[in-house]
Amino acid sequence: MVYTRFIALGDSMTEGMKDEEIKGQYRGWADRVADGLAKDNPEFTYMNLAVRGKLLKQVAEDQVPRAVAYIEGKQTLVSFHAGANDVLRPNYKPEISLPEYEKAVKQLTDAGATVIIWTVIDKVEGKGRSAALWHMRFSNFNENVRAAAAKYPVILFEGRQAEFLNTRKFLAFDRLHMNTEGHYRLANLVLERLGYEFDSNWKIPPVPDKPKNRLVRVISNISWILVFVLPWIWRRVRGTSSGDGRSAKHQVPVKWNKR
Repeated sequence: MVYTRFIALGDSMTEGMKDEEIKGQYRGWADRVADGLAKDNPEFTYMNLAVRGKLLKQVAEDQVPRAVAYIEGKQTLVSFHAGANDVLRPNYKPEISLPEYEKAVKQLTDAGATVIIWTVIDKVEGKGRSAALWHMRFSNFNENVRAAAAKYPVILFEGRQAEFLNTRKFLAFDRLHMNTEGHYRLANLVLERLGYEFDSNWKIPPVPDKPKNRLVRVISNISWILVFVLPWIWRRVRGTSSGDGRSAKHQVPVKWNKR
């Protein structure tokens, strides 16, 4: 299939945090996929409506209708990935979020697009109650995504296809978003699955880092808490989001040449 338009929907993962920055904006895996889709395709256009911090309801109500207005049949590729921010919240209610997810998928497929949806890597490094809770919640999220994939004509990308992308080697300092190498590899996974030219090196597992001594680990953990965890908690207390006041990178289709 030759796609003439790509519309990316979601939160920080699809916005591109924490990839390299170009003209003040994160690049991200979706921009990298657009580079591949645009090659030898002069009519290709790209939209990226994703905004960091957005919850599933916000993506479904704000981004999905805008995307539907620009869908032009199967040659429009739409990536829909939302809900992870909901799962991370203490008051997460799957009985509310999961039907919202399926409704959004239905709207996009009913509009005639070729739709990509995603499961996530449901395991994290480490053990304990937090790791167990993460696994339980995200496993449940993944089962819902798979149920939607069985019900609607979508392309399902499984996080377990590239579990090594969740290791520290491919994560930014915040331990939540991919770094540049992670975005690069994910983009090539997508291009391969879509039948486009890709770099096969994305499949090569990383060389393990040498173990850090205890003092370095302690300092790293303290820095992570100060720089990332405490500000995240403070936003939750105030009821604010990192995406408040932010606009999407590409709110209308733009002609896209490899950046």
